[in-house]
Amino acid sequence: METSITYIYHSGFALETERCAVVIDCWQDPAGVVEPLLRGPKPLYVLASHFHEDHFNPMVLGWGDARKGVTYVLSKDIMRRRRAPRDAAVWLTKGCEYADGNVSVRAFGSTDSGVSLLVELGGRLFFHAGDLNNWQPPQSADDTAAMRAEAMFLGELKDLRKVVDAVDVAMFPIDARIGGDYIRGARQFVARMTPRLFVPMHFTACGEASAGAFAPEAEALGCRFWLPGGAGDGIVLP
Repeated sequence: METSITYIYHSGFALETERCAVVIDCWQDPAGVVEPLLRGPKPLYVLASHFHEDHFNPMVLGWGDARKGVTYVLSKDIMRRRRAPRDAAVWLTKGCEYADGNVSVRAFGSTDSGVSLLVELGGRLFFHAGDLNNWQPPQSADDTAAMRAEAMFLGELKDLRKVVDAVDVAMFPIDARIGGDYIRGARQFVARMTPRLFVPMHFTACGEASAGAFAPEAEALGCRFWLPGGAGDGIVLP
C-alpha cells in the first residue's frame, strides 16, 4: 500500500495511506500540513510521545471538535502532567498497545520523558523515537555519566529488538546541541534496527546541515537517508 510521509516541523510527521492518516508529535505546523487532513474524510489518528512542549501542543485536542473520526493515542505522562484530561485519549506507557483495523501503535521506552512509538501502517513498520536517544552528557562530565546514558539507551534498543528485528522507517533525533559525537545514538540505532529509511528529526535548533552529517554513515550501513527540505516536504513510499 502506498504511504506518504510529510515533515510537519521539528519532530512532527504526518503519515497517510488511502485508508487513514496519522499525525505524530505535532507541535507547530508552519506549512499547514494537517489542515487538509482535517478537511478530508479519512480517519485521523493523533499520536504524541511525551509532554514536552516541542512534541505535544494541547491545541491538537481541538481537532476532534472540528470533525468526526479523530482518535488520540498519547503517552500517559501528558495526562499526568495535566496537559490533557483523562477522557481525552487512549493512554500508553511502555509495553501498552492500541490497534484497530487501520493502524497499530505500540509504546516502547525512552531515555527522557514518555515513550517511543512503533506504528504499523499500510503494511510497514514506522518507528518514531520521541526523545529516545543516546543523550551523552557534556564532555566535562565524568565517564560514569556517559556510560550510564549509553547503557540506558542500548537497553531500550534491546527491548525493541525483542519484539521486532528491523523497522522500515525510523524517525530519530539528531541534535547537535549534545556536542561531541552527537550522531552516536543514530549510528547505534541503525546498526541494530537496520531501517530501510532513516529520517532525522529534532534538529531545528542547529539546522539541516547538522542532521545531514549522518547521511554518509547511514548509507554506508545500507540505509536510505532522507533529510526533509523544510516544513511540508514529503516523500511517497511505493
